[in-house]
Amino acid sequence: MRHTTNGADAAAHVYDLIGVGFGPSNLALATVVHEHNQIAGTRIDAVFLESKAQFGWHPGMLLPGSSMQISFAKDLATLRNPRSEFTFLNYLHERGRIVDFINLQTFFPSRQEFADYLRWAADRVEAEVRYGTRVVQVDCQGELVAVTCHGPDGVTTVYGKNVVVAPGLVPRLPEGVTASERVFHNHQLLDHLGQVPSRPHGRFAVVGAGQSAGEVIRYLHAQYPEAEVHSIISRFGFSPSDDSPYANRVFDPDTVDRWYGAAEPVRERMMSYHRGTNYSAVDGELIAEMFRREYEEKVAGQRRQFVHNATRIDSVTEQADGVRLELFDTMDEQRSALTVDAVVYATGFRSFDVTQLVDLGGAVGAPPVDRDYRLRLPEGQTCGVYLNGGVEQTHGLSSSLLSVVAVRAAEILDSIIVRVHAPVS
Repeated sequence: MRHTTNGADAAAHVYDLIGVGFGPSNLALATVVHEHNQIAGTRIDAVFLESKAQFGWHPGMLLPGSSMQISFAKDLATLRNPRSEFTFLNYLHERGRIVDFINLQTFFPSRQEFADYLRWAADRVEAEVRYGTRVVQVDCQGELVAVTCHGPDGVTTVYGKNVVVAPGLVPRLPEGVTASERVFHNHQLLDHLGQVPSRPHGRFAVVGAGQSAGEVIRYLHAQYPEAEVHSIISRFGFSPSDDSPYANRVFDPDTVDRWYGAAEPVRERMMSYHRGTNYSAVDGELIAEMFRREYEEKVAGQRRQFVHNATRIDSVTEQADGVRLELFDTMDEQRSALTVDAVVYATGFRSFDVTQLVDLGGAVGAPPVDRDYRLRLPEGQTCGVYLNGGVEQTHGLSSSLLSVVAVRAAEILDSIIVRVHAPVS
């Protein structure tokens, strides 16, 4: 398929679909394209641009003993097509572990296993993926879109009818905190621990009150048996995540329709009600494990795990041999200092700001997105720009999680198929 567009080389290839990013969301899209091209009379010509050198899913947080928080059935394909070759069960079958997994009697595989499943799918899917290619700009040129990239061949431009942006989530550090060898976000934990220059104090600080913080505390406590691990949380205690069946319906694919159609005040109220299903909440078993460990250390008189609750950090100062934290107890209004070898911020993520890539004509606030995940662009720009994730405000809590990646990918492709067969000037 060859087309000519203003400003483009007359011989430039024009794709039906350009995917920005190749994490789970666009991998799910690639599997839908793969299956469509196998059975449909017309093919979708797609390319995916990924800044990483190879496929990877949060490698810095694949901690021993960490498990998924969602069912294996919320994989790349099952909810849209249980007979797909890209289901987690088919992965288990091909790996020769399906009977053993059944005997585990769990819906929740380890993160290491799910990461391996995603790599297996990335290797299996028939898709053109350009690794080591970072997208820096997306320009709509009427009906077509020009994507500017930095890659192995320098600065290049890829042309298409539609672009699907799925850059994933961006690690969030508190305002004023600068990442370094001793201060870093938890998603880089395994990569950065080996880079900590020295550990003269034998002490770590973990900031945050969510699932990741609990898992980091457990890992550091086990991995460094002589070190202290200090948890710093602004609330009084860790809150258990709400994974009850009725609350989990907020992540159902059908809920997206209801959420999108609801009035803005209702959406905000529902977000407030159900934040505990995903944000700043810890699995109840992990909370019990942490408390039991702290209690047993008190009994033995050998403390290594400490929880500084209702506490904020007023300053972070890096020194030659560590990091000095100025702490403030917000209840007792007492100040103290703590010097540690490294500070791990388990402070969550934020959605990628699509305006860094796409000109939305000065739109303020959340990007305007239609139900089919297509951005509403300024007048005259009729190319298709889709957001594959990161649209919580309009599409609900599931948009930044794995819960609906399979169904969302199918919905995006359905919308693109309609556009692909429209005539191009």
